[in-house]
Amino acid sequence: MNIRKITILGLYTSIALIVFTIEASLPGLAPIPGIKLGLANIVTLYVISNHTIKDAFFVLIMRIVLAALLVGQGVSFLYSLIGGIFCFIVMVFVHKLVGGRYLYLTSIMGAIAHNIGQIGVAFFIIKLSGVLMYTPYLIISGIVTGLFTGLVCWFINRHQPYDRYSGIK
Repeated sequence: MNIRKITILGLYTSIALIVFTIEASLPGLAPIPGIKLGLANIVTLYVISNHTIKDAFFVLIMRIVLAALLVGQGVSFLYSLIGGIFCFIVMVFVHKLVGGRYLYLTSIMGAIAHNIGQIGVAFFIIKLSGVLMYTPYLIISGIVTGLFTGLVCWFINRHQPYDRYSGIK
């Protein structure tokens, strides 16, 4: 990996971390725990659509680890890690399935997978089936927030041509 690429990926990680930190300091969108926009996912989706899958996974994992160290707790790290990995796997699959088009669909499916991953972690930790009652609400929120973040990424891709300054793919 060359220095230019490492620098660009570090910048993406920094942007995602800053966005995550700002969003974490804002009040929740709804009275249901766990519902947030997931704005840092815009960066992950952008890297998936403009770079390699390996680059996107690196940015995602670094953002999750650094966020846990800066603003999280041990349990929140597990929620973010499992949700993020579920989201990433689904987004990569959908992105390849639709040939890179329909970023909003890729993002929606990723957001839903993220929420399902987090419900799975909560069920595993708490061991109460009542946690599963949140699933329909989190799926609906995943559709809404995933649509928003996907459209933002689509807008960025449309108006900011692929890394014209970095020259990496």
